[in-house]
Amino acid sequence: MERSTKRAISFSALVAAAIVFGMVVAGSVDVTPRSEAQKDAPARTSARGGGVLLPSFADIASETMPSVVSITSTDIVHSGERRRFSGPGQGQQGDPFEFFFGQPFGRDPRGQDRDEDSKEQQGGTGFVISSDGEVVTNYHVVENADKIQVRLSDGRTATAKLVGRDPATDLALLKIELKERLPALALGDSEKVRVGEWVMAIGDPLNFDKTVTVGVVSAKGRSGLSSDQASRSFDNFIQTDAAINFGNSGGPLINVDGEVVGINTAIFRPAQNIGFAVPVNTLRSILPQLREKGKVVRGYLGINIENVNEDKQDAFGLKTRDGAFVQSVLAGKPGEKAGLKPGDVIVKVDDVAVHDTRDLISYVSGRAPGSKVKLSVTRDGKEQTMTAVVAARDDEPSDDAATREASSSEDSRRKIGISVTELTPQLKQMQRIDRSIEGLLVVSVKEVSPAADANVREGDVITEVNGRRVDSSEEFGKVVGGTKDGEYLRLYVYRPAIQQSFFALVKMEE
Repeated sequence: MERSTKRAISFSALVAAAIVFGMVVAGSVDVTPRSEAQKDAPARTSARGGGVLLPSFADIASETMPSVVSITSTDIVHSGERRRFSGPGQGQQGDPFEFFFGQPFGRDPRGQDRDEDSKEQQGGTGFVISSDGEVVTNYHVVENADKIQVRLSDGRTATAKLVGRDPATDLALLKIELKERLPALALGDSEKVRVGEWVMAIGDPLNFDKTVTVGVVSAKGRSGLSSDQASRSFDNFIQTDAAINFGNSGGPLINVDGEVVGINTAIFRPAQNIGFAVPVNTLRSILPQLREKGKVVRGYLGINIENVNEDKQDAFGLKTRDGAFVQSVLAGKPGEKAGLKPGDVIVKVDDVAVHDTRDLISYVSGRAPGSKVKLSVTRDGKEQTMTAVVAARDDEPSDDAATREASSSEDSRRKIGISVTELTPQLKQMQRIDRSIEGLLVVSVKEVSPAADANVREGDVITEVNGRRVDSSEEFGKVVGGTKDGEYLRLYVYRPAIQQSFFALVKMEE
């Protein structure tokens, strides 16, 4: 009996010790949260690393969706008229974002002229940035629009006025007039966004109203998406895997604090969940000009710059890879007048350190034409200072010139499969074409076309047509249009990649 009692006591002690040990272990790994924390904490989920807590995505969506709007732009296309489009993603098919999104709804996929006037509508997304009715969207959503309608989250519709536009960054500012104040989204700081952060995209993809998708920031500083060579230096996209589709354009990319960090702009169609957004800091920098001038006037130095790589650092004896390496200097432009030379490395502009080309481009483009900037330059191992008077960058042709260029370029594209544009000093700089070369830059070539059969490629420069110089795309279009079926079009072509010229004999299709 005494032995049985001892066994029972020993067993009870062992069980009690096990229970105590289990409670200690559970408490150490937070299996049993404290009751005080459960009472006070809102609906949150924990993220690994640093004990960071993320708010509920449902809460973020409910707080921000009232500020997201749907946009419908209506174009009145007159008989025989063709629209001209621009913006990042304008690929070899000629329409904006066709490479990313495919053919927009309501667009004639064959691009044929219409026999009578018609309406073309396209949709997108926007978001309210001020309680008095300012709305931000993508420029390509409202480009060429004769009428812009904004539908609010409560179903009301208002006609919007296009206040300002900036094709280079694909941003537009609209204004709607309502009696009551509207809920506005707070603008965050895209510079503080880190790769791997959670973000939310809200928009109207494929007409599915107010769709919410969630992902992470996949990368920052993506470039090379714009088809406009003169604007490509401003590319600075945030890449995200939050699902973005046709109709999301212009919608907000929101961080976990409910702040806008980007404006959803494009997706890469061949892949899944590779989307791009314009950083909100880009919007911040141009908002004053959009409000006051309706467009953006950017500063310009007239230099071609590159980042400093390992080869440049070794060859030029540079201490670091910080700075913007001056590859070439345009004659008569501010950079040359200030004394810049090829091989210089700009390490500071005014009091702002230049770590790479984007730092210099962002600062100078934000300066008003006529203002002075102090450049700190490393040359032959020594640092010197010079002052440049910023000029205005002329990226956008006049409406009449744009219409003529688009019409003639479309004629040449339809007949021989290429689109061309005037070779401006800016394009020479961007394409690294010698300043002495004159002609028309080939911006796209259809894969199956007479021009492709004649070995004409994108990036070539057409210096002569049928033995004479052609200086405008309008003139080129007339020559192409006047060439009969079965005849040859003699193009004298300069190829910058090999710095050689050759004849491309393009036979007009019968």
